[in-house]
Amino acid sequence: MAHGISRADKAHANFDDPFNDSLTLSGDHKAMVTRRRVRAVLYPLCLYCVSGAVAGYFIWHAVNGERGLKTKDQYEQRIAQLREELRGLQQERSVWSRKIALMRGQTIDRDILEDEVRSLLGRVDRNDLVIMLPSRPQAH
Repeated sequence: MAHGISRADKAHANFDDPFNDSLTLSGDHKAMVTRRRVRAVLYPLCLYCVSGAVAGYFIWHAVNGERGLKTKDQYEQRIAQLREELRGLQQERSVWSRKIALMRGQTIDRDILEDEVRSLLGRVDRNDLVIMLPSRPQAH
């Protein structure tokens, strides 16, 4: 150990640090100051990390959650689709209501009855002219 400082001297040299001595209260050990500094840094750092994670959790759910902003937009789109479907069903109902109104009462309109029977059975009269129209795709 002729050319260097021994391990014991290094350990003793660390305790004789003037900066460490200035932070050490009388009666405290110098090693305690280092622990206090670490705690003074780590505790607030942990607190910020935990509070940031909690805030991030709530913000994520406010945007993407079951009642979040994106879900609200999806609900509004679904409502618009259902309203469009409702309009179509109301129109179909009015058509059926007109047809039923013509078949009620004391007399039944024979032309309407004949048309309905022919369309249900898929039959035509030999004097009828049949025009085939392209079928409309049905919306579900």
